[in-house]
Amino acid sequence: MAHTDTRTGTDTRTGTRTRTRTIRPRALVRASGGPRYAVALAVDALGTGLLRPFLLLYGVLVLRLSAPVTGIAMTVGVVVGLACMPAVGSWLDRGARSTVVAASMLVRVAGVALLLATPAGHVWLFAASALFLGIGNQAWPAAHAALVATVAHGRERDVALAAGRALRNAGLGVGALLATVCLAGGATALQALAAVTGLAYLTAAVLVWSVRLRARPAAVPAESGDDKPAPRMRALLAANVVYVFCLNVPEIALPLVLVTQLHASPVWSAAIFVANTVLVVTLQVPVTLLMSRFSRRTVLALGGVVLAASYLGFLAATSLVPGWGAPAVAAVSVVCTLGEIIYAGSATALVTALAPARVLGRTLARFELSSGFGLAVSPAVITALAPHGPAALWGGLAAATLVSASAVATEKSGGTGGARAQRRSRRIHLARRCSAHGPQ
Repeated sequence: MAHTDTRTGTDTRTGTRTRTRTIRPRALVRASGGPRYAVALAVDALGTGLLRPFLLLYGVLVLRLSAPVTGIAMTVGVVVGLACMPAVGSWLDRGARSTVVAASMLVRVAGVALLLATPAGHVWLFAASALFLGIGNQAWPAAHAALVATVAHGRERDVALAAGRALRNAGLGVGALLATVCLAGGATALQALAAVTGLAYLTAAVLVWSVRLRARPAAVPAESGDDKPAPRMRALLAANVVYVFCLNVPEIALPLVLVTQLHASPVWSAAIFVANTVLVVTLQVPVTLLMSRFSRRTVLALGGVVLAASYLGFLAATSLVPGWGAPAVAAVSVVCTLGEIIYAGSATALVTALAPARVLGRTLARFELSSGFGLAVSPAVITALAPHGPAALWGGLAAATLVSASAVATEKSGGTGGARAQRRSRRIHLARRCSAHGPQ
């Protein structure tokens, strides 16, 4: 694996620049895992879009569960699913790549099958189904990032990760649109959508399995300087919990504010969600390419500043006279989406650049654990702050995000542990050279 200086974008072994300003589509597909893997991502995302946004409706309309019980079961499934991440990280560090991605999809097949087999009123079977779906959803990002990091390096890897996110958002959007059209069929339509989702997951798993990509977990010689320990990333992981709140702003915070505080039509919420999806699909790769001239850490901190500015913009928009609040919120949501794009294009890329190859899986697992925790608690935090007024919600989010951006910017990439390891490596290398030459 290439060794890239995250501050300069320079390969530390060869001294060559690794920044990528442009990339050809064929090279991008190859860097993302190949054509079959790209098709698998699209199929998996399409299936996810058919069911995941409507899983709550499935519990209410098909299984006849109450909305609060359904929501709690889904939340428990997501939170308990986070416990799988240490095992996923260890599996990746043993060299597995496409196998782990395929396994994350097969686990969701089991979740869908259990969902279809759950009789009406059985909340525990629904919770078990949500657990399997949660495990697959939590394991997939780390496994995908590790696979891309195996076939692409430097800034090409960053763009490949961005392309994967754009492709996934496109599949999710198309799937959700198709599901929305089919919802007129009621409970029967939801069951059919779940069945199609299971088939999509199975098809994607087979395609990924056929890629048969594996990394070599061979030990790295000490004198190469790669025996440094796994990065602690305490500030980065803590900041990431706050950063990921931006992913739930278009889905939870803005609809809540628009409907309950501004008394606007739900059409505004739908339009903002669609605009968010379109912007991510179209701008994720170009913005990541544009930001490649700066260090990943600087870009991630910049993303936090943009997000905080958008939160303050939402605060200002909600104070406008009636009739102007909703259009202003929609306009500010574009800035928020831009911050989301900058964050998503730099966060995982920074983690993969910081992690030594031998602990890449465990490092990515820790990062995805922080992401999953942030996504799990953000709905509760947002809904708890909203009744206290716009200042509590948007002011609180802006302040927390600015603190997080500052922590990311000031945290050292290495640390004393890494410095000690490098000094020890140099001493070992020098001792070996002296012993090889013998006494003079």
